[in-house]
Amino acid sequence: MKESSLPKGSNREKKRLGRGEGNGHGKTCCRGHKGAGARSGYSLRPGFEGGQMPLFRKLPQRGFSQARFRKPCSVVNISDLEKISGDVVDADSLKNAGLIRPNAKRVKLLGDGEIKKALKVNVDFISNSAKAKIEAAGGEIQS
Repeated sequence: MKESSLPKGSNREKKRLGRGEGNGHGKTCCRGHKGAGARSGYSLRPGFEGGQMPLFRKLPQRGFSQARFRKPCSVVNISDLEKISGDVVDADSLKNAGLIRPNAKRVKLLGDGEIKKALKVNVDFISNSAKAKIEAAGGEIQS
């Protein structure tokens, strides 16, 4: 999008603080007198309502989130397996090829892409499409 076609007011000038009383942003620079908001480095935490009981604490808790207990899983696609030297695909070979992080605990293989060579695959999880493509290429899944 060209600058000339931007809507009016989308490139607003920065508020210039502390440059005299004439512009309305002088003296206290829109921060009021004293208090935490007048200090440098102050920022409200999310949900803060000025000392009033925040809405998220007034409402009852509902439901259950699995997020706290979920174990992260590194994802690798079939198309990425061409970068591996050798015919064994496991966590170590994927780390050496730079396809997953060195601190990865669990690995899932997904079926996006094509594979030509026969591989011996030993990962934690594998999708049905990835399993079919590996077996069609003459490879095997070790669990």
